[in-house]
Amino acid sequence: MHDPITILSERFAAALGAAFGPEHASTDPILAPAQNTKFGDYQANIAMSLAKKLGQKPRDVAMAIVSNLRWDDLCDKAPDIAGPGFINLTLSADYLAKLAGAFASDERLGIRKVDHPQTVVVDYSSPNVAKEMHVGHLRSTVIGDALARTLEHLGHTVIRQNHVGDWGTQFGMLIEYLLESAGGAEGQMHIADLNAFYQKAKQKFDADADFATRARKRVVALQAGDAQTNTLWRHLVNESKQHFNEAYSRLGVTLSDDDIRGESFYNDKLAAVVESLQQKKLAVESDGAVCVFVPGFAGKDGEPVPLIVRKSDGGFGYAATDLAAIRYRVGELSANRIVYVVDARQKDHFEQVFWTAQQAGWLDAAHTAEHVRFGTILGEDGTPFKTREGGTVKLAALLSEAVDRAAGIVKAKNTDLDAEAQREVARVVGIGAVKYADLSGDRVKDYVFSWDRMLAMEGNTAPYLQYAYARIRSIFRKAGEESSGMAMPELSAAVRVEHVAERALVLKLMQFGPVVKAVAASLEPHRLCTYLYELATMFSAFYENCPVLKAEDDATRRSRLVLCDLTARTLRAGLNLLGIEVLDRM
Repeated sequence: MHDPITILSERFAAALGAAFGPEHASTDPILAPAQNTKFGDYQANIAMSLAKKLGQKPRDVAMAIVSNLRWDDLCDKAPDIAGPGFINLTLSADYLAKLAGAFASDERLGIRKVDHPQTVVVDYSSPNVAKEMHVGHLRSTVIGDALARTLEHLGHTVIRQNHVGDWGTQFGMLIEYLLESAGGAEGQMHIADLNAFYQKAKQKFDADADFATRARKRVVALQAGDAQTNTLWRHLVNESKQHFNEAYSRLGVTLSDDDIRGESFYNDKLAAVVESLQQKKLAVESDGAVCVFVPGFAGKDGEPVPLIVRKSDGGFGYAATDLAAIRYRVGELSANRIVYVVDARQKDHFEQVFWTAQQAGWLDAAHTAEHVRFGTILGEDGTPFKTREGGTVKLAALLSEAVDRAAGIVKAKNTDLDAEAQREVARVVGIGAVKYADLSGDRVKDYVFSWDRMLAMEGNTAPYLQYAYARIRSIFRKAGEESSGMAMPELSAAVRVEHVAERALVLKLMQFGPVVKAVAASLEPHRLCTYLYELATMFSAFYENCPVLKAEDDATRRSRLVLCDLTARTLRAGLNLLGIEVLDRM
């Protein structure tokens, strides 16, 4: 059983083909839930745009579509044509009841996997070796993981790639300082030491010319495979991985060591990238460097801004690494779609890299790349989020504070929970609140980090949705029934859609699949957040207006329990796609 949008789209395709010829069967009917219930449940706006192409009046086009549209098994009355040609449809209560019952018996809640799955590479998180993760890594990690989960749920093969910063001049500096200050005692170095260690190494690199020279030579030794140098480099990487994994575990993201493809991975592929670009006349020498000049990129003086793929000293820039990654992902990983979850400040860089890859033939219509931009996290003063002392907020400290703050709220509101249960609720609520606050707004925009707002039990927050789920689960505890038993296929016919609040809830439940597909297409997780919030508020109205456990008769009671179960499972599934946990008790 499909959701209404899918079914109606198929019906409109047939009607368009019958009315105007098979070439119009693939025309988008521009279907969407009606904004105002007085116009029905769904509205198709195709008549206006199609009328221009056909040279006909929009209402005539709409009438032709409706006269060829099969609707009698979906609606009690014929579709209504309003205004210049809006086609409004009102689904029958029997049809909605049938759909709700079918979705209740479906583990996937009516979401079909895509007919043509793709291999999608999702590049996200990208912390730096020898540095602790900070708040600046939060958005890429959380958004990227939600997108990876969503694409995977729809049947795409998702390959996670963590493009870790593990190569370059700074590693010569770090390794040389480690050798000189600690005698190479790598076994005693831990990630907590490395932040201060990095700062001291950088200070010496900037102040001591002889040390800087030795550090640069150490880079050469690293690139040449010197055993001692590589041993110390691997230690720095492994120490950092341990730190990354602690953060990922606390956040509940799906990245693992197997997903790491650091900058070092592409080191032996960079020369071939430059050579290929030169052979294709895309890259030219400029002041000793090898550059690509992308049309439309110029400085304030009007001079072209180059994309440097090889520096004048023979070293390779970020552009070469990113181009090598594209070649690898398309050629070796067979990616159809590459998604880069990187902050908006890199917009120009990726536009230049993608253009170059397209001109080189590494990207085309069947192999695409997209920059999933996101804005900055701001403090409540409107400036980039910092500690009170003005320093960078460490991710570990941020997550600990989230859990601690949630613990205070849980202790005040849930005196009947034992200490262990309170700690678990605090963990789930605190981490969920941080992640949801990041995901619930349009990712392109900056957002203000507010503890009070993200931990609020009301409004579009994770605690509100988590509580909505737990509230529904409490209904089944009170009923003395298990929700899993309410989702059996034989109960599908038990659903009734009689009250206006039941109808509104069922219509919202039917939108879950289309919303998930829209997130996968647009790469905008906030669409799912908005849907889940609307679903939770719709359920609240249903629960207030439609008694469940004290329903007027047993059939109505069982029908409403099915709707309760379906709502809870949809909330849980949606939050899971966002990487947010739920609990049966809060």
